[in-house]
Amino acid sequence: MEKRVTSRDVARLAGVSRTTVSFVLNDERQHSIRPETRQKVKDAARQLSYYPNASARALASKQAKAIGLIMTRDPHYIAADNFLPQIIGGLLEVANEKQISLLIEWVEPGQQTHTYLSLTQAKHIDGMILLTPRIDDPGLKALEQLEVPCVIMGQVPGSNLPFVDIDNCAAAQMAVHHLITLGHTRIACITNAKLSYTSAFQRLQGYRQALLAADLNPDERLIREADFNSSSGYAAMRDLLASGSEFSAVFVSSDAVALGAMAAIHEAGLTIPRDISIVGFDDIPEAACYYPGLTSVRVPANEIARQSCLLLMQMMKNGAEAIEFAGRPAPNRSVELRVGPKQIEDRQVVEFSVQDTGKGLAPEVLERLFEAFFSTKQEGMGMGLNICRSIVEFHDGRSIANSRKSSSSNVF
Repeated sequence: MEKRVTSRDVARLAGVSRTTVSFVLNDERQHSIRPETRQKVKDAARQLSYYPNASARALASKQAKAIGLIMTRDPHYIAADNFLPQIIGGLLEVANEKQISLLIEWVEPGQQTHTYLSLTQAKHIDGMILLTPRIDDPGLKALEQLEVPCVIMGQVPGSNLPFVDIDNCAAAQMAVHHLITLGHTRIACITNAKLSYTSAFQRLQGYRQALLAADLNPDERLIREADFNSSSGYAAMRDLLASGSEFSAVFVSSDAVALGAMAAIHEAGLTIPRDISIVGFDDIPEAACYYPGLTSVRVPANEIARQSCLLLMQMMKNGAEAIEFAGRPAPNRSVELRVGPKQIEDRQVVEFSVQDTGKGLAPEVLERLFEAFFSTKQEGMGMGLNICRSIVEFHDGRSIANSRKSSSSNVF
């Protein structure tokens, strides 16, 4: 039986300690290890075909070393989503770079709160990405109370969770404006999904705004809702054609839905674009295989996914570093947010105060805290507090920081 390669073998071949092997292969950058030593360890691991045990690392670090992609649509919609492979591809690119696992979970409608809590409390994942949740998702408020990092891929009005998305409204305006410049004045709209999804609502809003900007009144009789897939687009277009309402163009806010709409147009004996012009949204690869070609708004799905994952990883990294640098045992660590009225220089103001129980700030750090590109972290960008101060000052406010002898820090 072939002997299993261990970190001890890698250390022996590279001429370093097992601790150094662990630091290098787990990409722990806070430790000052020379680049040539790091490369030597990686070469030895590759030569011996050694791969760190993910389960063991998770147990040792008390982290799952995994993030979750959480989808709240019905399974048959997910299977028909032409956009999903690009999203998963972008997430996997970053996950592989960062040596973490990607868990994909489908959430049954109505079970969001239970699923979010069970995934995080059972420590199956260290952070999660929500893929286009509904506006009325009941679990979002629960997520805001948890300490698990979370990023929304898409937008949810009223939610305080960070998100990555395109400007759906502006993009839809561009698409409809294109049809208007072609001379169309009667333009129909088929949404990509039910209006309980933010992207559907915002794209419909952009459609209406583009018409109003051209002094064209939106006709509600020319608007139909689809449901992510081509069959719903086919049904919506058939309904529009049967309604008797006149239109010469249609904006469809999803390519997958648009392909179904195109099939209904052809079935009715009409020609694209001679009889009806059509513009889609997403620019999925499959659309290029259809004749005539579908004009579409390109959405960088892969890049949106990558940026969502990178943002989540940064949030996870910041949280871990905050705990590590606190210099106090877990029961004695806390962060307190206070909001209240205050009198400053004869002005009534509202003060937001964030106070932690970390080890405090050295005077030389305190005086440069809001300075651009200054950071106490080895890989820090030094822009976070600088940007925060710029936003506060834009709204005629002030940012102040101090460090108390009781080993705490305040930022006002």
